[in-house]
Amino acid sequence: MDAKQPAVYILASARNGTLYIGVTSQLVQRAWQHREHVVDGFTRQYGVHRLVYYELHGDMEHAIVREKRLKKWNRLWKLRLIEERNPEWRDLWDEVVGSPGSPPPRG
Repeated sequence: MDAKQPAVYILASARNGTLYIGVTSQLVQRAWQHREHVVDGFTRQYGVHRLVYYELHGDMEHAIVREKRLKKWNRLWKLRLIEERNPEWRDLWDEVVGSPGSPPPRG
């Protein structure tokens, strides 16, 4: 995955658990930060670290607009969005890094 690629992502604590929606230009690095609880905040406090959904965007402006829209959706719509792409609620970490257990790229 390209190191700089605007993306919207959804993390979950577990299937049908607590959700977090975010936007980033570096999905691998940001997902790693959530997984490793590097930054204090909501995801660390509630154990929200499983990457269950993401979508890539051509530019950050569109990604931010999409993130804001998703945050306004009701919970049922968010769950449906996740399950359309990821019905087992698998952690998509390996998919975004390209190989199991890989650390985030540096630089």
